[in-house]
Amino acid sequence: MGGIVGSGIFMNPSLVARQVHTPALVLGAWLLGGLIAVLGAFVWAELAARRPQVGGQYAYLREAYHPVLAFIYGWGFLLVTLSGGMAAVAITFARYARELGVGLPEAITATIALAGLTVINCFGVRAGAASQNLFMVLKVAAIAGLVVAGAWVAPAHVGAPSPLLDRPLSFDLLTAFGAAMAPVLFAYGGWQTASFLAGEVRDPRRNMPRGLLLGVGAVIVLYLAVSWVCLRVLGTEGLARTGTPASDVMRAAFGPVGGTLIAAGIAISTLGFLAQSMLTGPRLYYAMAADGAFFRVIAHVDARTRAPVVAIVLQGLFAIAIAWSGSYEQILSYVVAADWLFFALAASCLFALRRNDEARGEGEVTFRVPGHPWSTAAFVAVASLVVLNTTYRYPVNSLIGLCLLLSGAPVYVLWRLWSRGRGALPPQVAAE
Repeated sequence: MGGIVGSGIFMNPSLVARQVHTPALVLGAWLLGGLIAVLGAFVWAELAARRPQVGGQYAYLREAYHPVLAFIYGWGFLLVTLSGGMAAVAITFARYARELGVGLPEAITATIALAGLTVINCFGVRAGAASQNLFMVLKVAAIAGLVVAGAWVAPAHVGAPSPLLDRPLSFDLLTAFGAAMAPVLFAYGGWQTASFLAGEVRDPRRNMPRGLLLGVGAVIVLYLAVSWVCLRVLGTEGLARTGTPASDVMRAAFGPVGGTLIAAGIAISTLGFLAQSMLTGPRLYYAMAADGAFFRVIAHVDARTRAPVVAIVLQGLFAIAIAWSGSYEQILSYVVAADWLFFALAASCLFALRRNDEARGEGEVTFRVPGHPWSTAAFVAVASLVVLNTTYRYPVNSLIGLCLLLSGAPVYVLWRLWSRGRGALPPQVAAE
């Protein structure tokens, strides 16, 4: 839940309302996004049960396809998807902290937040999880307060009844609804990162599927509730006009004090997202280094805390550097295409891993995707359509993200040549 719920649910309902203009379509987008997330959680639950290894998607892609594809995923995760997202969210935290009276420059506040969470996570997965759980409880409380205020305190918007559709059923409506799904899917993103910790979780074959499915289900309820109260208080047109729907709902309920309260809630929520990212992301870089696909020192595990401290520090430093650059908010507009391309690829790994396990007589696991192979194929198809539609609606930003991902291929080749020349590759990697 902490990896999903960030600042997006407080902001993105307005982005959805700018693409589709009736309550049915707005709520339908959030419901469909939730169902897609559940389907993805089913797939990742079985992947985690079959391969309870540190690295999550990286490990699945490496085993099912080829190490180069796994490296490109990790490369994009470090260069674009996670570090850039963390930097942008840290700046968002700094902006709301300023509204709460913190007078430091945004970059310094963001650096303090990122550095503090880096230090906490160096003390081990238990310390990182404890901070993550605390932030999750606080931001669920903030969302609950927003829902209560919007449902029972703020006056309801009065307007003419809205039709189900805002235009005739057509290609234009389908692409507009697809564009509305981009901020929805971005807000739902993050559930897959829980699998990065599978190698450090007690009884992962049982606990990973349970955590994935319960967490995603709870987030769907929260998101639908927030979207509904935004529509109830602001109406579809008012929701489309504002850039801060949560603040507008709280001001309608409690005046200026409500705006201050929700600013505190958003600040807590952004810290929670950063805490979860700092907890999970470095495990992927650790897995890459352990494979010999990155500097070996990054695979160092502290003897006392059992945490990959070098990977954690690398993630923190990279995110801090991007936060200071001040030019990475744009990443959020093309991360969807990059993310969902690898969602499609990672989900397709289940076909290969099932086939390999069954050939070895290891087909039984604690969780199996209901309706496989049709349900898994449906998720792969939906993820592919998300990439195509996002590229169609936002071609420049989407192509920038995809090109940054593909730049990992020549980097991988150069790394392998350099490492082979130094004799730094592990035997099983050098033999490939």
